Amino acid sequence: MIKGLYETHLYVENLENSIEFYSKVLGLKQCRFGAERRTAFFWIGEDKQAMLGLWEKPKEEIDLRHFAFECDPQWIVNESINFLKSHDLNFWNFLQDDNEKPMVFCWMPAVSIYFSDPDGHYLEFIGILPGETKSNKEKRVVTYEEWLKIKDD
Repeated sequence: MIKGLYETHLYVENLENSIEFYSKVLGLKQCRFGAERRTAFFWIGEDKQAMLGLWEKPKEEIDLRHFAFECDPQWIVNESINFLKSHDLNFWNFLQDDNEKPMVFCWMPAVSIYFSDPDGHYLEFIGILPGETKSNKEKRVVTYEEWLKIKDD
């Protein structure tokens, strides 16, 4: 029945600024623009694989959302921080501990780093790591280096 999540939508204050961010900074392919309704749509990954919709609304109607972009884990570990810094993006890890490193959710396992878009929506780069999904008892969030030491426990 359900095969995956196909699309999500965000309200944005300035459609042109958001189009610039999602196309030029994040590299998403714009597939539609609705001038009358003030909307824009982007393919995420390959065309027709997944979609992001942006809807321009007044600031007071914008509620902040979170979603994650699936990325290669090694890109997140080795390049994501430099990418975020090069675009002057505010970023943080799950623990918000001022450590400028992606963190691993041991239960999944997955490595991730968070950042925000021009409207303050909470975005995330996440990469699924090899290994078994752990039970609900697994609560650790650790650096990638720590995870490499404990991943086979």
